[in-house]
Amino acid sequence: MSELTISVAAAEFGRDMDECLRTIARLIDTARERGSGLLVLPEACLGGYLPSLGGGEESEQARARRLRSLPPALDLDGPELRRVAELAGDLVVVLGFCEADGPVRYNAAAALHGDGVLGSYRKVHQPLGENLCYSAGSEYRAFDTPVGRLGMQICYDKAFPEAARSLALDGAQIITSLSAWPTARTATVERMEEDRWKQRFDIYDRARAVENQVVWVASNQAGTFGSLRFVCSAKVVGPGGEVLADTGVEPGLATAAVDLEAALAQARGGGMYNLRDRRPELYHRVVQRHGVVGQPDAPEVDLVGSL
Repeated sequence: MSELTISVAAAEFGRDMDECLRTIARLIDTARERGSGLLVLPEACLGGYLPSLGGGEESEQARARRLRSLPPALDLDGPELRRVAELAGDLVVVLGFCEADGPVRYNAAAALHGDGVLGSYRKVHQPLGENLCYSAGSEYRAFDTPVGRLGMQICYDKAFPEAARSLALDGAQIITSLSAWPTARTATVERMEEDRWKQRFDIYDRARAVENQVVWVASNQAGTFGSLRFVCSAKVVGPGGEVLADTGVEPGLATAAVDLEAALAQARGGGMYNLRDRRPELYHRVVQRHGVVGQPDAPEVDLVGSL
């Protein structure tokens, strides 16, 4: 089988939609020049992300201000995504945006191609008050594309092994993880390479790839937006957990060529095929709500405040 060239971006996107589209067009042109079949762009690259991450109780006035600061809500079949699909042509482009479903908003991703929308996803796991701005999605589903069977997730989703495993069990060969992942808000450091949230981002990327034996493609925002400073670190990770290309802590486009069928066969061959060797009959607690061991009806623990 011929190699698939994958490009993934660490790039800066804000509220100016025309500038967002110009940046996307430049990245598509560069990816095409490199012979890419797949380009993965960041979370919220059509209209930017949230200016801050909060949580806790809000007054009605504070909530109104927060909602006024959200990115523009776009329709899945609206002109903005149609424009990106036109730019994509024979390239598969995955990107993030704020999706409108009537009055409800979702932090969403879509895979686009010259033929239109190949698949879409609404973010399931919401950190640090994101639920004050967006409703949560409810499904992980892989889908077929011209470059292979693809799964999508967004940012905080990568902290949950069950999310990537659900996509792998649905046949995903490639999982795209789109982020607006910032530096830590406390215990800050001068060198971004030493930032603990940047290190966590990298650990999750490699772990999710190797434990599911898939090609993992992680994009991220770059620069700053509001109070957030993003860690960049876009990368392509092979199914053995090896980093094939990485932007580091700078904006850029990381590109790697992968023989998808051969890479998956090598990782899953021999004595360690993780999906085959699972023992789901023993994993009962994995799908239970968090509580005290031995007390299934214990109140749920608030994990958001401990991040």
